[in-house]
Amino acid sequence: MRPAVTAAVSLLVCAALTAVAPHDGGALPDRMADTGGGRQLITAVAPRAGATTGTVTWWERRGGRWVREGSAPARFGGNGLVEGTARRQGTSTTPTGLYDLPYAFGIETAPRGTTYRYRPVRENSWWCQDNDSRAYNRWTEPRPADCRAAEAEHLVTYGTQYAHALVIGFNYAKPVRGRGAGIFLHVNGRGATAGCVSVPADAMRRLLAWADPAGRPHIAIGTRSGRTAVTRY
Repeated sequence: MRPAVTAAVSLLVCAALTAVAPHDGGALPDRMADTGGGRQLITAVAPRAGATTGTVTWWERRGGRWVREGSAPARFGGNGLVEGTARRQGTSTTPTGLYDLPYAFGIETAPRGTTYRYRPVRENSWWCQDNDSRAYNRWTEPRPADCRAAEAEHLVTYGTQYAHALVIGFNYAKPVRGRGAGIFLHVNGRGATAGCVSVPADAMRRLLAWADPAGRPHIAIGTRSGRTAVTRY
């Protein structure tokens, strides 16, 4: 991790991440100030800001309490995690915070039982990351003229990672140029991600079969070293 990124993490991580150490014996979502308001939640937790691995757990609220539905090993950005509002594009950091999950997509067909909106990846499917494009941080078919190919992901070329994925609503509703684009929960590649959260293929399939749009699922990304509640970005 570059020194500038390290400094940003050390100053900001305690101000924005949820405390996840089991100091009070309750389930993690019960210790969070905000879980998104729905009955489903995914937590992606790293042991510290500089880590590239951790755990993804999915929870459902039943009978007035949060119940763990499943978990899997997770991978994060090659340069660890950084507060969402401080993130900069191209830093290979995973943004912390609480985010919605606008829709799912994949090169492969939706796993059996999927009820979430699922967009099939086609040959002309792109995700624009060009800060000068009107399509910044958006799926496009085809790639618009103002979105340079070198500044976009040709989704179909990521056959392993994008077999199945969920869009993470980081910098999505009102994109801030330069903050970052194309942050997903997707299938593991060969190592750390460029800023996304990834899990094994089987876990991704189970997550998609579990996710219910009526449950308004969100994802909370943080570290065990955080001290206060997750902040919505």
